[in-house]
Amino acid sequence: MAIHYYLSVFPMEALVASELSSASFGAYMATGAKKGSAEQIIFIELEGGFGDHFDWSYAEKKCIPHDDGEPKHSVYLSIYRTLEYIPLSHLKNMHLTTRDGRTLELSKETFKTFPDDRGYYVYQELCPVHPVIVSAFDPEEFGKDLTNPEKKVAVPKIVYADLKIIDFDNPDVTGNIGSLYDRKIEHLKSCIASVSGSKAKVNKTLDRTHVESFTFQIIDNGIYVSDGKEIVMYPVPGVDEIKRIDYDWGRSALII
Repeated sequence: MAIHYYLSVFPMEALVASELSSASFGAYMATGAKKGSAEQIIFIELEGGFGDHFDWSYAEKKCIPHDDGEPKHSVYLSIYRTLEYIPLSHLKNMHLTTRDGRTLELSKETFKTFPDDRGYYVYQELCPVHPVIVSAFDPEEFGKDLTNPEKKVAVPKIVYADLKIIDFDNPDVTGNIGSLYDRKIEHLKSCIASVSGSKAKVNKTLDRTHVESFTFQIIDNGIYVSDGKEIVMYPVPGVDEIKRIDYDWGRSALII
């Protein structure tokens, strides 16, 4: 059986070798071998064998079928400071798995600028840190800012999603975007005012720790991976496209 390498970026950071296909791996990680757990998962398949930081020979030795022929589900190669050692060129497609184990595959693409008439963005940082940030920066600028080695607080690489926002003028047309902004409306407005006004403040933290409030239904254009020099993106299909390609996933993700 072929060995696949998966970079888990949410809710935990890890590099895992597995003989499972991406759909089967997502179901296994989300629901567990005995169907006792339930959590949404984001992971990226990658091309292994690069560099000397990860023990690829260990993966080849341990990632073999069980005696009864059952494929090996997981062999962990790293659970700490993993993303920073993986070149963006080795990343393949991303997978979003719902709590009941349904997986949607997102294609890796070159970054495309999205128009933003609001003048601000809201981002959920996914890996290796997890705050929700209101920013004046577009996705490319945001990635460069967070990975800038000249700053006192920076990371080598980062995965983040741009989020849908409440239509304050007409909240009824906002749609179902989950509970992320519950109890944070006034703070959200304050953060938006800060980044929309003075240029001295380009980023404001909306939420530091409550990553359980993040759901797939609140992702706007897509998910990005940046090392400051390069950025790749994984566009999330719109509702109509999700209905066409994977209606059941859309229902499970509360998008449909």
